[in-house]
Amino acid sequence: MSGASMNEIKARMKSIKSTMQITKAMELVATSKLRRARQNADNAAEYCRVLDKAVAPLISSPKAREGSLWFDEGEGKDVLYIVIAGDRGLAGGYNSNVLKQSGADGENAVVLPLGKKAIEFFDRRGCEIFSRNCSEVAELGVGDCFEAARAVCRDFANGRFSRVELIYTEFVSMLSQCVKRRTLLPLTAQESAVDSDVLLEGDVAAMLDAAVPNYVGGVLYFAVCQAVAAESAARRTAMDSANKNAAEMIDTLTLSFNRARQAVITQEITEIVSGAEAL
Repeated sequence: MSGASMNEIKARMKSIKSTMQITKAMELVATSKLRRARQNADNAAEYCRVLDKAVAPLISSPKAREGSLWFDEGEGKDVLYIVIAGDRGLAGGYNSNVLKQSGADGENAVVLPLGKKAIEFFDRRGCEIFSRNCSEVAELGVGDCFEAARAVCRDFANGRFSRVELIYTEFVSMLSQCVKRRTLLPLTAQESAVDSDVLLEGDVAAMLDAAVPNYVGGVLYFAVCQAVAAESAARRTAMDSANKNAAEMIDTLTLSFNRARQAVITQEITEIVSGAEAL
């Protein structure tokens, strides 16, 4: 190989090493964020379990179901899809998996996207956007989720939507994230989740009307925490894979560079020997 080829190999190695520094830094950042995100996800999961247990007697009460609008599909034809994606890319298939499996591209679909990637995705497809106030999913707190839930419940109660679907990514492990779909509205009674020791007094229907927006907000916050943890895990895995691939490329290029240098040295020695014999 020529000296020009050696220079090209050195330039590629320098570029890969520079990129590797970035991916290593991103892996460290993702690892740091993942610790806090997993803690938030665990806390939100416990909160959601307690919330389910508290609301289950209301949802399963025959008195609450009589004439309640929360258990029947609304008169509206539109279906609201709450889709949670990430704020940035470079997270493997995290964003593409949840967005492509959302199914929120039907004729009567309205979308509430959470995260920059979700907003960009549905904007490109010309979908009707319910709200753009949740563009930074990593910054969403309990108050933001409850505010969004109140708006969603209000429009469902007014008959705009017949169904509300939640699509998010569940954190399973460091190497596994699973896209989940959950119907938030209309409500479905779960008799097995009811505590038989719970006694309801007063206007059960009124209690349910007051509890539903908070219940939906709690479930939404749980999904956001799960999605943030899943995104951090996916990004860490993607950056770790990128670092390993970069290291392999550097090893291959180093071998090619050494061979090229050896070939140049051999050629120079041959030329010197040939010149000496000619004299």
